[in-house]
Amino acid sequence: MKITRIEPMLIGLPYDHGGPKSADLTGAIRNTMDALYVKVETDEGVTGWGEAFGFGGCALTHAAYERLVTPIALGKDAVDIEGTMADLHKRVVNLGRNGAAIFALSGIDVALWDIRGKITGKPLHKLLNANSRASVPAYASLLRLNEPQYVSKVSEQALKRGYKDIKLHERTVDCVKAARDVLGPAPKLMVDTNCQWTPEMALEMAKAFEPFDLAWLEEPINPPDDYKALAALRRAQPIPIAAGENLGNFFDVRNIIDARAVDVVQPDAVKMGGVTELWKAIRYAREAGVRVDPHSPLYGPGWIATVHVVAAMAQDALAEFYYADLEQSPLGDMIYPQNGFMHVPDGPGLGIDVDEKIVAKYRRM
Repeated sequence: MKITRIEPMLIGLPYDHGGPKSADLTGAIRNTMDALYVKVETDEGVTGWGEAFGFGGCALTHAAYERLVTPIALGKDAVDIEGTMADLHKRVVNLGRNGAAIFALSGIDVALWDIRGKITGKPLHKLLNANSRASVPAYASLLRLNEPQYVSKVSEQALKRGYKDIKLHERTVDCVKAARDVLGPAPKLMVDTNCQWTPEMALEMAKAFEPFDLAWLEEPINPPDDYKALAALRRAQPIPIAAGENLGNFFDVRNIIDARAVDVVQPDAVKMGGVTELWKAIRYAREAGVRVDPHSPLYGPGWIATVHVVAAMAQDALAEFYYADLEQSPLGDMIYPQNGFMHVPDGPGLGIDVDEKIVAKYRRM
């Protein structure tokens, strides 16, 4: 079975997250959740869906498909995922082991796993682990709100919707305190600063956050690949350190674990090579005794693929739901957790039915 067509589709979905919208990388207000869906067709009529990262970089990844990745992937074996992906990674190695080319390969990998499931009649989670779970706990990953009153409001809303645990993307004591005051002592509270601080400032802020009993402090240091500084921060204070969304491949995951830089590693399927590389990373982390909670600020095939992977994991991992309501979803309501849990699709492959009319409605490229 050969790959005959690859179609990347950049869509922008209006959303509401309960507070004022923040700026994107260019400084413009972020009014849509941009996503890059990937449709892979074969010569035997089996089609797979994937997703590639992402956010303000969607157009760059779209260009990577058009200029490089699609031409070298056409004609490749759609069944031998491991062999095909190893060859494609080798073909683009001189472009670096992270970035748009790897994001594009990630989308193809996810689609090929969807195809494998459709061929075998098995859902992705059963392809990975026959003893997978039928549902997985999801935490509400709140978008940055910047002000304590909005943090309080949205945290309370998430609790009412059944979420047990919440992650903030805040950088101030006032905002973290606002969330803990609403949550009370029992729910897990995590904070992701998106690589905000110097090592010295990160230690200062970690000490300031200690009273709020954080389950982890995520990506506190810039740059994120300063594993030596992360390891030093981890040793210097009691809050568990998490990182991983900026890791571009399995070897990055291995390196951050071997550096003893994190308590929780968070690789992202649509950034680091798809299901294939993510599953390698999970197995390595398990052997090393490091917890894995995959990063997944997504609403499309990449989100559903991550849910399948979390369901297949031996540990009781959490699924990260990027907490917002979309105007419309090409996957319908299946993207939303219910009472703090995500149902794991049991149809073949990803078990999704993409509404291409909605894709067309919001398509930009």
